Amino acid sequence: MDRVGFWGVGSTVGAGVYVLVGTVAREHAGPALTISFLIAGIAAALSAFCYAELASRCPSAGSAYHYSYICVGEGVAWLIGWALVLEYTIGGSAVARGISPNLALFFGGPDSLPWILARHQLPWFDIIVDPCAAALVFVVTILLCVGIKESSFAQGIVTVLNACVMIFVIVAGSYIGFQIGWVGYKVSDGYFPYGVNGMLAGSATVFFAYIGFDTVASTAEEVKNPQRDLPLGIGVALAICCALYMAISIVIVGLVPYFAMDPDTPISSAFAKHGMQWAMYIVTSGAVLALCSTLMGSLLPQPRILMAMARDGLLPSFFSDVNKQTQVPVKSTIVTGICAAALAFAMDVSQLAGMVSVGTLLAFTIVAVSILILRYVPPDEVPLPPSMRESFHLNQECDEEKDRDLLGDGNCNTSQTKDVIVVVESMKDPLVEKRQHKGKMDETKRRKIAAFSIGSVCVGVLILTSSASVTWLPFLPICIGCTIGVLLLLAGLGVLSWIDQDDGRHSFGHSGGFTCPFVPVLPAMCILINTYLLINLGGDTWMRVGIWLLMGVLVYIFYGRTHSSLTDVVYVPVAQADEIYRSSSEYVS
Repeated sequence: MDRVGFWGVGSTVGAGVYVLVGTVAREHAGPALTISFLIAGIAAALSAFCYAELASRCPSAGSAYHYSYICVGEGVAWLIGWALVLEYTIGGSAVARGISPNLALFFGGPDSLPWILARHQLPWFDIIVDPCAAALVFVVTILLCVGIKESSFAQGIVTVLNACVMIFVIVAGSYIGFQIGWVGYKVSDGYFPYGVNGMLAGSATVFFAYIGFDTVASTAEEVKNPQRDLPLGIGVALAICCALYMAISIVIVGLVPYFAMDPDTPISSAFAKHGMQWAMYIVTSGAVLALCSTLMGSLLPQPRILMAMARDGLLPSFFSDVNKQTQVPVKSTIVTGICAAALAFAMDVSQLAGMVSVGTLLAFTIVAVSILILRYVPPDEVPLPPSMRESFHLNQECDEEKDRDLLGDGNCNTSQTKDVIVVVESMKDPLVEKRQHKGKMDETKRRKIAAFSIGSVCVGVLILTSSASVTWLPFLPICIGCTIGVLLLLAGLGVLSWIDQDDGRHSFGHSGGFTCPFVPVLPAMCILINTYLLINLGGDTWMRVGIWLLMGVLVYIFYGRTHSSLTDVVYVPVAQADEIYRSSSEYVS
């Protein structure tokens, strides 16, 4: 497994098992936790296909922000980038918050950490602070500032050790489970104690555990062969993590009834309750290593997202500075570490995990929409980086010289000269001119139909998922809403399947990379599942995230919109996009 795969697996495996298993089983899914992981894994797999194509075509540190910037527009891209900032900052904070309870087991129990690192409840406030979590965030931040190679080496060692511990948990836990008769599955409440909606709500929460392949996409500018390494790293990370999550959730839920699980240390406490103290220390060691690895993977992408947004003028240039020695955005990394440490110090895991899932699901949904746009209505022009304007103007002068002397022996490309001759000759023939005009009109009509169809799919998904999730309404309005949503969704999918995809997709960005299969059905299914999971997140979570997004809108209105690089930008035909993305280390389109 290469460096990209290690980052993907290392940043994913750990959070879902060592932090969320106990909380989600107790509050949402019960014994059906395995199905929650499966549904979240399927949704993540659909998103991974979309991510893989966009990451290979447009490799950039901006990840989902960059893709939506190109395909949807700056305003939507800003909100996605703002949500990604929330995702990575809170993701790192949630993981750090899960480390200290596991670390305390080495000192004799949950409350045995030294006083300076132990959790304390602030007087007059319902807040439990965690100094150990904040300290760990600072340590990882310093490591990330040293350099990507050094961080990757540490990540690789920790990932291998963690995988060994997880295999031990599966084998040893299965042995205990067969001995005790899997008591966790014999509870009187049944397999779905909170109903199907509870299981789906659990899926929405544990979706947080699958954000590792998004980390892979954010390292695009530091990968030697992004067309090969990014899709491979995304696929490997997701497949390994989903298999491990499901296997461990089957074992742990069977060892301890869901209502008796420890929300902070579910795996370690499960072994301890069955008299395997020595196994508890092995599991705790793996938990601490895995969570540290996941913490590194969570804090790695956000500085690169901030760097991409700053390059586009939406944030101050302070965030786009890259250290010449380490080739790392040190300033952005430090700011990220300080914010993540503050959240890890003051917020609990359940609040953090739900907020991370919102950011993740929003990003994955817009990536799926971007695939549909890229295939059916790709942009005709893309912004030209300021660093390339001089060379572009030289090419324009060369083109003007060709126009003045079509048959001359200048330094320009012969094939481009032939194209100009064909255009000039076609102007002399009215039949050719009419046929070309008709073809252009047909293509314009096809793009309009495709755009309306993509809109129909998105609106249909929103109506369908909203209607299916509103349980307090009478049956008839729910049925009518679901019917309308299904009709709009199927109509949009039918038209997209019937019309041709745009030829411009072949020349957009890098060619020869991974291609998402089963378009438009697969992206539509991705949009449907992600939107349903989004709607099933709790109202408290949406209230907190809504405040964050409102802050983002205000920042964009009062700063990003006025400082955007699009206020003074040159656009070039999409045929030249390949040259632009080759210079992605200098600019994020």
